[in-house]
Amino acid sequence: MKNNCISRSVTVFHERITPEKGELAGYGALIDAFALKVPIPDRLSLISKKTRHYDTEEWAVFTPRHSPKDDLFSHLTFALKYEGLELNVLKSLFLTIDENEITKIITSEPTGQYSRRIWFLYEWLLNKKLDIPDLKTGNFIDLINPKLQYPGPSEKSKRHRVNNNLPGVRSFCPLIRRTKKLEQFIELHLSKKLEAALSKIQKNILLRASAFLLLKDSKASYAIEGETPPQNRAQRWGRAIGQAGEKLISKEEFFRLQQIIIESDRFVKMGFRKEEGFVGEHDRTTGTPIPDHISAKWEDLDTLMQGLIDTNNKLQDSDYDAVLAAAIIAFGFIFIHPFVDGNGRIHRYLIHHVLSKMGFANKGMIFPVSSVILERIDEYREVLETYSIPRMNLIDWKKTADNNVEVLNNTTDLYRYFDATRQAEFLYSCVRETVDVTIPEEVKYLKNFDRMKVFIEGQFDMPDKTFALLIRFLEQGHGKLSKRARSNEFKNLSQDEIVSIENAYADIFDK
Repeated sequence: MKNNCISRSVTVFHERITPEKGELAGYGALIDAFALKVPIPDRLSLISKKTRHYDTEEWAVFTPRHSPKDDLFSHLTFALKYEGLELNVLKSLFLTIDENEITKIITSEPTGQYSRRIWFLYEWLLNKKLDIPDLKTGNFIDLINPKLQYPGPSEKSKRHRVNNNLPGVRSFCPLIRRTKKLEQFIELHLSKKLEAALSKIQKNILLRASAFLLLKDSKASYAIEGETPPQNRAQRWGRAIGQAGEKLISKEEFFRLQQIIIESDRFVKMGFRKEEGFVGEHDRTTGTPIPDHISAKWEDLDTLMQGLIDTNNKLQDSDYDAVLAAAIIAFGFIFIHPFVDGNGRIHRYLIHHVLSKMGFANKGMIFPVSSVILERIDEYREVLETYSIPRMNLIDWKKTADNNVEVLNNTTDLYRYFDATRQAEFLYSCVRETVDVTIPEEVKYLKNFDRMKVFIEGQFDMPDKTFALLIRFLEQGHGKLSKRARSNEFKNLSQDEIVSIENAYADIFDK
């Protein structure tokens, strides 16, 4: 920190252009003043010289009357009041400043709501108790401001008179900001909408739709990884997806899922990695790694994965929004990347698991979210990159003899504490598309399929296998039978019969 000043005037901060010249406040000022090596929060605060208070995608601009005093406590208070909790920033700051300075801040205002939050966060993040006596009186205050971020189930900390409503545990606790987009998704009550729609569908149609969507989702999950598995492997993984929500998530369950995906350990070391890992390419000439994402250090996997499991257990027994919980758990898993292979499919399995376990969808109806992700693959990759790219410059690594990476610094908190807002918004949009489009389209198709079958059975003595082939040819020909089909598989049909079939198909499927 230069000249004991925390805030400074900027027009560009960490390659981020400000909407106008102003002074940093809150987390931005603390990151700058203490040279904290942390991912920059998605939104930063700026004090304008004008009397305008407005927001952009990357900045919250405040008027001069909001300007905090230029000291540590005032900027910490500003951050907690207006920006919410950034656990990675707070932990890095607490490790940087002297313990006596934090103690002085807390004891100067021991019953103040912000000093109590700072006190709790310091001891919780560092797992260290300060030499300060427990509070004996005073109302309990919530740690997370629900107007800024989504709180988890609450647990009282009598020492600090604080309600710990963090959604996770110390070893794994991503947070999600309350945004207009997420609020609009939540207000749609998609779970109730889905339940109401499914209750009107005949049971046999629903069972067939679920079976098809299960296989479709399995194939899509492989396709996202650039693989085309044989039918039996896709079906095997589909059966595993069908069990989502039935088994408890544990390390042993993760190992079981990996074995279903990989089948043979001939070329893959099973279980949690015993080496570093990355996602990316190798230089064609030298073999040097070109990582897009570097996985958590293998020595940290047991702690991080147990934290993920504990957070999952904490959320599933609460009223935390199921889609937000799925985003925290599923994306947390893929960012940690605990396995040598199979991470992507288990990541998407976890979406099914959390949604099912928390009662978002009826038992037996699998959410084909992977097929929606496959259709939006570029957006999906961008959402993954919003996490990975800001962290690449914070990871020191070198090439190993076998062209892997060796991580040289402590990176645990990069995977432990992150903002999952962008991931939650993407997942909610996929869930909405699944509820509003994917499932209704499949149900409609099956109803039309049955209507077409009734028509064919009334005209011809055609086996089910032949009928299915007829429908496939009509779909491929956009409602018309090709010359090849007319000359081979359906050469016994007259021209008038073909016209009749094509007209029926158009009448039924094109409505």
